[in-house]
Amino acid sequence: MTVPRTDAGRGKPAPPGGGLIPFPAVDEVSRHCLSADEPESVHLEVHLPGRLDPARLRDAFGQALLAHPRVLVREVPGRGHRRSYAWELTGEPDGDPVDFAGRGPGALARARARALADCPPLTVSPPMRLDVVEAVGGTAAPEPPDDIRPAGTGTVLLLTAHHTALDAPSALRVLATTAERYSGTPARPIPGRIRPDRPDPAPGGSGGTGRALRTRPVRVAPDARPAPVRARAAGNGMLQADLPVPRRAAPAGSVPPWTVNDQLLAAAALTVGRWNASRGRPPGPVRITMPVDDRPRGTEMPMGNGTRLVEVAMAAEDPRDTDLLLGERPDPAAVARLLRTTARRTRDLKATRGSPWGAGAGLLTVPLLPVGIRGVLTRGARRAAAPWTSTVLVTNLGRVPYGLDFGDGGRATAVWFSAPARMPRGLSVAAASTGGRLHVTLRWSRALLGDAAGADLAGLFREALSAVSLAPPPHSAPAAPALFPDLAPARSDGPARPDGPAPSDGPQTEPDATAGAVDGAVDGEADARAPAARDRARSPGGPHPRDTPRPDTAPGAAHPTRDHRERPS
Repeated sequence: MTVPRTDAGRGKPAPPGGGLIPFPAVDEVSRHCLSADEPESVHLEVHLPGRLDPARLRDAFGQALLAHPRVLVREVPGRGHRRSYAWELTGEPDGDPVDFAGRGPGALARARARALADCPPLTVSPPMRLDVVEAVGGTAAPEPPDDIRPAGTGTVLLLTAHHTALDAPSALRVLATTAERYSGTPARPIPGRIRPDRPDPAPGGSGGTGRALRTRPVRVAPDARPAPVRARAAGNGMLQADLPVPRRAAPAGSVPPWTVNDQLLAAAALTVGRWNASRGRPPGPVRITMPVDDRPRGTEMPMGNGTRLVEVAMAAEDPRDTDLLLGERPDPAAVARLLRTTARRTRDLKATRGSPWGAGAGLLTVPLLPVGIRGVLTRGARRAAAPWTSTVLVTNLGRVPYGLDFGDGGRATAVWFSAPARMPRGLSVAAASTGGRLHVTLRWSRALLGDAAGADLAGLFREALSAVSLAPPPHSAPAAPALFPDLAPARSDGPARPDGPAPSDGPQTEPDATAGAVDGAVDGEADARAPAARDRARSPGGPHPRDTPRPDTAPGAAHPTRDHRERPS
């Protein structure tokens, strides 16, 4: 169902020094395909160890919006016979976008549910809102040590943006500017991303083999609910996990042959393959949509939807590897071959410049026909292309380049975000790294998976990420088939705490990757705990170990005490 048009914003005074910006192709396609059942929201969470002053925070956020005037936009109202959509620069917010959501164990869950279900309107500037949750009793996690924070305090900044107007890197940049204004510290130079130079175009638009491009990608198998029940389900479910950054083994004196981003792609492909195998689906090529962001990340960063979407074909080059990858314990050598192939494809795709959504989107958005007719054509093309849509979206912000230091509120201990998970894809995986930890969010359409099935899928992703962290480097012996202990589901007998160094504002030399290794103490524990980890291993889609929290899908039901990061929203 298309979101109805509204005349909100009509008759408002012209913005000071304002102007009109025609919708780029990405924004227009998103605008045509909006649905009330699956809001196009981007959710971003920043966890702080201390409390913030409400007046100072509201003022700092307002200053950050003024520092990035491209965020202060609203859609120009109009009818379907106009030739194009346009953003109107307002110069100042239409209202107060900061909401203090209160405190208590349920405040964060309610704010997350609102972020997934209620998109900020495009007709009000800015198309984002900031919910401030005061955490009590360890609801904000991971928490810093007790000796550096007052007991029972903590703040979560939950920023929700409409994805038609803004993407996750833009939202994070706004929060980074807010931290600078709140703490009074000047912005530090942020190094640009490192991209390999490749003058020639990548082989194929999806960075894969011809066989993979000619075959329809597999879909994530739906859960066991009856099809009519799934069809009536609305909204998204979400589960967050705080994990160690996976190891990247490399021969002595050399750089690891793949990035953490490549490991996330391979883990997502293994997760989908094992999930489908457990439900009797035949194996097939997995295609992953991967956003690539070439913008500078400093204060000069252009706001809006600035990423380009590329597709990575995750089919193994040797068909015999399929059985080795989808077994109960993926073969380390086969995983290493998949990682090497993935690294080569992603390097090519990152080095190739192109339009964000390809030539097809550009053709559909040429302003020759009224937007009403173009919207009908765009939605029809989307339905026709549904069988060829990629299997899953994997977006990785990498190591967060901003200090996110809020002065007396402390530095960020965790940054989570999630991307929309609309059908027919229905699944997105988002990751960011802060303080040496990997913060992963799985978000799914409830028309595809229920909350219990989403938790099972998240368990498979943990196991897959463990498997790719054990892949041996070239010219080395295969690693022992043991699960990485820190990737086992977290127990509910105490909150997890961040390991590793504090986030750095200095130069980052690793391209599109999070921290390169986990603490040596953790590495040493892997071999010692390997037998117990193997005992906890399970077949794809099977029951979780008892210490894996399972969601309570009954609305309003009482939840037992558990780690909030393992609880679907």
